[in-house]
Amino acid sequence: MEQFGHDYARLCAAAGAAPQEAVLRRLREHGGARGRLDLAAQSLSLQTCSALGQLLRGAAPLAALALGDCGLSEEGVRLLLHGLCSNTTVISLDLKGNNLRSMGAEALGKLLRQNKSIRSLTLEWNSLGMWEEGFSFFCQGLRANNVLQRLDLRNNQINHQGAGELAVALTHNTSLQELDLRWNSIGLLGGRALLSCLHSNKTLKRLELAGNNVPSDILKAVEQALDHNQDREVILSEAQNQVNILSKEVLSLKDEKNKQFMDFMDTVDKQKEERARSEKMSAARVSQLQEALDEQYSIMNSLKTKLQMTEAALALSEQKVRNLGELLNAMKQEQNCVAECHVRELQQQKQEGADREGRLLHDLSAASEKNLLLRNQVDELERKCKVQQDQLFQVKQDLTNTTAELKLRAVEAEERLEMEKRRYKQSLEDMESLRIKEVGRLTQHMEASERSMHNRIQSLEAIRISLEEELGQVKAAALTERGQAEEELIKVRSQARLEEQQRLEHLEEKLRLMTESRDEAQNCCLKQKEMVAEAQAKAKQLSLYADGLKRRLDELQQDLDSKEEEKVTELNKVKLELQEQIGHLEAERTAQDGLREKIAALERQLKALSSNHREALLDKEGEISLLLEKLRMKEAEISRVREEEAQRASFLQNAIMAYVQGSPLGTHSSRK
Repeated sequence: MEQFGHDYARLCAAAGAAPQEAVLRRLREHGGARGRLDLAAQSLSLQTCSALGQLLRGAAPLAALALGDCGLSEEGVRLLLHGLCSNTTVISLDLKGNNLRSMGAEALGKLLRQNKSIRSLTLEWNSLGMWEEGFSFFCQGLRANNVLQRLDLRNNQINHQGAGELAVALTHNTSLQELDLRWNSIGLLGGRALLSCLHSNKTLKRLELAGNNVPSDILKAVEQALDHNQDREVILSEAQNQVNILSKEVLSLKDEKNKQFMDFMDTVDKQKEERARSEKMSAARVSQLQEALDEQYSIMNSLKTKLQMTEAALALSEQKVRNLGELLNAMKQEQNCVAECHVRELQQQKQEGADREGRLLHDLSAASEKNLLLRNQVDELERKCKVQQDQLFQVKQDLTNTTAELKLRAVEAEERLEMEKRRYKQSLEDMESLRIKEVGRLTQHMEASERSMHNRIQSLEAIRISLEEELGQVKAAALTERGQAEEELIKVRSQARLEEQQRLEHLEEKLRLMTESRDEAQNCCLKQKEMVAEAQAKAKQLSLYADGLKRRLDELQQDLDSKEEEKVTELNKVKLELQEQIGHLEAERTAQDGLREKIAALERQLKALSSNHREALLDKEGEISLLLEKLRMKEAEISRVREEEAQRASFLQNAIMAYVQGSPLGTHSSRK
């Protein structure tokens, strides 16, 4: 920070101006890297703004910059913000109370388009909304920005047009989370525009609209939309966490399967090495036996000379031959038993494969049934939406009928008033023509007309009361319908959550079945290993009795080769089954993704319906307010007509009395 102060003094000296002592003091006070520079309530000159703008380019040693109530000029703001456009370290910027106008708004729009580090921007107590072109540039910059998270626009004289431009910018912005618009002049139209933009903006979490003359129903709708955005983010984060957990589990299972497969291959390699060793040993044993046979042949040749003299030796040799034949038969029986055992094991493995196929088919049928149920639920939701649309259309028709009836009644009342005015004019003309003779008749006629007017006014008030009651009933019906729609939304959300839980349980059951199948495969491998060990032991036992059985040894070697081939085929089958199961799991995952997309589409449709319903309610309330204003105007006109008629009657009465007193009959009666 000291280097920053030296650079500031150097730039001021190069510009031919003295550095401000207040700025140097603040730079010394806020020493340290990546700190906060607070220059609030300091009147900064144009040279200081130019120097700070040059120093703030690139990676300046600042994370927060406070320039509130500094009385910055338009040129000074432009120079500062031009330097901040290329800054990469400042996160928070405070420019409140600087009376920023059109040039400042344009510079802020350029800053928002080019800067990629500012997360918080405070613009309280400025005049950005007074200049439409500058504010439009600011909104364009906000639309292109994807970094800013907090924006404070309190007391900026923003009207409903500025609010509309802000709403257009917010529909394309994907980073802003907090927006403060208190104490502006947004009004009803601006509030509706901001509410409509919340249907497409899913990142805004906080929106302050107090002190803007926005109706309470729009404020409630805005709060509901913001709550929905927060709930949506929570649900998306939970779903993403679940997906990450499942993906991790799948990867762990794949790793375990790969490890098991590698272990199995290692065991197979070891068995092959052991088999090669046993073959070498058997070959050595065969060579030894061959040598022994050669020696026996030499002995037999030596004994042939003594055959004629040794018949007893021949008998003994015949007995030995018989014993060897019995041994050969026993060996054949044992080989047959071993072959039958292998056939039984193959049949068992085939049955297990058929059972696995049946289980997989059952899982597929259950998944198809769940898909049908979900489709039926989607159809029911669409039917409910259609019913709600029909109800809304009927309510609109009822409102149009009521407005038409009110208009007809107002026209009839106006016609009656005109007729009464005409009659009253005619009565006045008759009173002027007759004057003295029909004083009594005029008084009676005025009393009768006043009574009729009172009766008519009472009847109109009764009609007004009935209309107000009907309007109250319509409002109550609309509120009940809105409550029903919200309850249906809550039910649909709960159903979706329950379905997701059921799917997760189903996936866990499938994982458990996979682990069981893996354990079964391991047991089968262990059994096969035991069988191989037994066969090798039997082969060793047979090698001891193989003095003259070279052919049998060859046959046993062929049998062992065939068994190894069968093992290789079984291993390939197991690999294929595992690959098929993995493919089924991936297909189920894709199906779940499709169902989630359908649920999201249904939620969007429900949101659109609710928004349309709310807009219709707002339009109806506006029409009702207009009708109430018309009724008030009619009542004011009726009261004004009554006052005018009373004044005219009083004028006529005074004129008649003056005329009567001025006539000779009046003087004669006074003399008497």
